[in-house]
Amino acid sequence: MAGALNLLLWRMPQMAITLVLLSLAAWFSIGLMPGDPVSLAMISDPRLTPADIERLRALHGLDQSLIARYLAWAGGVLRGEFGYSRLFAQPVWRVLWPALLSTLALVGTAVLLAAGLGIALGALAALRPRAAPVVDGLALLAQAVPSFWLGILLIILFAVRLGWLPAGGAPDAGHSALPFLVLPVATIAFGQMAGYARHAAAALSAELSRPHITSARARGAGERRLLWHHALPNAAVPLLTLLALDAGALVSGALVTETVFARPGMGKLLYDAVMGNDYNLALLALLLVALVTMLATLLADLAQRWIDPRIGER
Repeated sequence: MAGALNLLLWRMPQMAITLVLLSLAAWFSIGLMPGDPVSLAMISDPRLTPADIERLRALHGLDQSLIARYLAWAGGVLRGEFGYSRLFAQPVWRVLWPALLSTLALVGTAVLLAAGLGIALGALAALRPRAAPVVDGLALLAQAVPSFWLGILLIILFAVRLGWLPAGGAPDAGHSALPFLVLPVATIAFGQMAGYARHAAAALSAELSRPHITSARARGAGERRLLWHHALPNAAVPLLTLLALDAGALVSGALVTETVFARPGMGKLLYDAVMGNDYNLALLALLLVALVTMLATLLADLAQRWIDPRIGER
């Protein structure tokens, strides 16, 4: 318990500093991109007068320096005022919240499915060496197949030809979201499964060859008991790290899958916000992605210390 508390006290300031530095870097990167909101307005409406342009620049804060605008934005965030999205003409949080929930449901389900299947295949390769080449071949195939191509194939087969599942989009209010998750979850899970299978096979093979496992096997312990009660808890430590990194990366990295299946999510939203110079939306979306990644890593570290208390002692 004390080790977990010390970890939290150590990591929380680090997370806060990381978010501040990331927001600064993102703010200046977006601010230095060509095409501010006033320039885009001038292109879309050439009838704007110089007085209109000056008024719009003052309205968007473009008559101030980048650092002054950043400080004003950061002060608003600390007060819980996230501003409005220029692209959607709505409060930023109202735009982000549905996209975040949609992506978390997609990514969470896909990562758990990929981890379960990958660990099962890794355990098969570790317990049955003859099956290792088959598992390696399947993992190589999963890594080699582009996610957009697999997604299109799944749509053609299960949505167009068979008509079993919707081709994409999101459900209407009152309808189940499960049918709309099946194909995108399968697309992401198939690609992510390879990493878990290979890591699990290597970690379990190393654990099953340790002296205490050999001793337990000599005393008559069954292979299932050796796997689940002795080998897997120790092998789970690197797998938890991989799980946390995947969960964080896929929150923003699911852009291709969300685009193929026309799903509203954080990846597409972040891309649109950056390309449209929507400062408020882009900054908050980026910080949310970073926060999810850091929280997932923190939870993995806590789980590792719970599984193997020696990590905390070191």
